[in-house]
Amino acid sequence: MRVHMPSLYVHVPFCIQKCDYCAFYSLPFRSSLDLSSLYLEGLEIEMAKRQKDAPQGVSSLFIGGGTPTVLGDRDLERLLEMIQRYFRLNLGAESTVEGNPGTITESKLAILERCGINRFSLGVQAFDDRLLKAVGRRHTASQAREAIGRLRAAGFKNINLDLMFGLPAQDMEAWQASLEEALSYSPEHLSLYGLMLEEGTPLYERYGGKTSDKMNNRLLPDDDLQAEMHDWAVERLKQAGYGHYETSNFARPGFECQHNLGYWRGEDYLGLGPGGVSCIKRVRWKNIEDARVYHDHLQSGQDPFEEAGPEALSLRECMAERIILGLRLEEGVNLNSFKRDFGRDVRDIYKDVLERYYHRGVLVIEGEYLQLNPNYSFIANTILQEFV
Repeated sequence: MRVHMPSLYVHVPFCIQKCDYCAFYSLPFRSSLDLSSLYLEGLEIEMAKRQKDAPQGVSSLFIGGGTPTVLGDRDLERLLEMIQRYFRLNLGAESTVEGNPGTITESKLAILERCGINRFSLGVQAFDDRLLKAVGRRHTASQAREAIGRLRAAGFKNINLDLMFGLPAQDMEAWQASLEEALSYSPEHLSLYGLMLEEGTPLYERYGGKTSDKMNNRLLPDDDLQAEMHDWAVERLKQAGYGHYETSNFARPGFECQHNLGYWRGEDYLGLGPGGVSCIKRVRWKNIEDARVYHDHLQSGQDPFEEAGPEALSLRECMAERIILGLRLEEGVNLNSFKRDFGRDVRDIYKDVLERYYHRGVLVIEGEYLQLNPNYSFIANTILQEFV
């Protein structure tokens, strides 16, 4: 019998300033200082309520945001100690904290080390001040370099660097320069994301909305250039010894992000804090994206869920999600795990779709895994929609 151990995500909804492309729930920290104590108070109540969903402990921990490292030393330590109090994490299990350059101090890193954090994900995005300013990032390239140095000096042996391509006025040369500099620091993991214009963000209004300026739009790399940037990065990282284990993620052998692999493999997860999303035993719910209302609900004994409340996912929905997320992985969808979890064979349920793409070499079966041929990654979304 499998031990039920969900992964644990804790959302810290504070940033120095919201970036122009960001659609995640976050608040500027300096104007929300009164909320940080309410947030932690509410979070502790939620942890006490939700520890029953992880009676055997949690398989991994990821503290994201927002920018968790924008919290002061005392609040950061309080947060970590609360997690330790309510959730058991096996010794050596992956424990990640996200942070941005300019918010990382030696004292905060000492707190992370003391509380067992063994992986750090740094939001660099670019080693180019001009490009950082164009998307509303508050840090500079020199602060990113300094942060990497501090992380290594503090003893972190598992560092992820986030980089973005397709930024306004970014050409291939600028993208190559950022990735080459990232490689010079020998990170164990790299996450590379193409810029997405999310509705409701300043960048969308500037470049993608109805009122956007046509001259502005010309600054954005077109789809062909973004594809070239992506393909060049894949080949360059392969040469440098990084495995392309998921669509946007690359790692040295043994440093794949275990927390995110849990999502892509269809394992259960708990998401705490305002905006956190959970899925336990095929029931999914999302917390309110409002730190004050989140606190008030919990303080009064209510669940902090969005109005729709928990949703029981159908078997068909769960199977489709397993396929869609699993095919993002280089390893693909484990056919044996699928049959064990759902009681049916992938090849029976999706026979028509599989036959159509299998004979064209788009989908392949290697051993016990169903995989997407990487040569067809550019039409992946079209293919995946057929499993819905």
